[in-house]
Amino acid sequence: MQTFIETVQPYVSTVATAILGVLVTFALAGINTLKNKANNWLDARTTDAQREVIHKVAGEAFALAQTAFKEAGGARKLQEALQYASLTLSSQGIVVTQVELRSAIEKAYLEYKAKTKAVLATEAQPDEDAAQVAAKEAVSDLAVKINDFLAQATAEVSPVAPAQVQPEPITAPIEATQTPITTG
Repeated sequence: MQTFIETVQPYVSTVATAILGVLVTFALAGINTLKNKANNWLDARTTDAQREVIHKVAGEAFALAQTAFKEAGGARKLQEALQYASLTLSSQGIVVTQVELRSAIEKAYLEYKAKTKAVLATEAQPDEDAAQVAAKEAVSDLAVKINDFLAQATAEVSPVAPAQVQPEPITAPIEATQTPITTG
């Protein structure tokens, strides 16, 4: 029996080593997959956080350019906003291309413009009741003007008299008179 165990032992060791090698390979592959997923998740989280910071800084840059450079043209304001945002982001260790930075500032501008239009539209809308009253008055005034116009148009047009005019008989007022009757 001892010789059997001694004979089989090298084979068992080889099989055990092979199984252990396969298990370690699967474990390393799983750990590598988990590591890649964790890195991707962290990159996505960092990117989201960085994007949020980029958009906040772009909004600040737009506000600064809008208020500090009121008289400047749009191109100058954009350059100042880009410079401010670039310096602020680089001081925080966030590296962004000029195109990404410009798009974030343009987005801040469009959001500002949309909010401004919405505020102006709500301020410019008159009260609905006042609008209805004004519309009724306008319709009434228009109806009066149309009636006046039609009256003038029909008054100015007179029917054409026929070529032969027949005189109207002249009638004198008839008074009742009493004449005395004489017999004689």
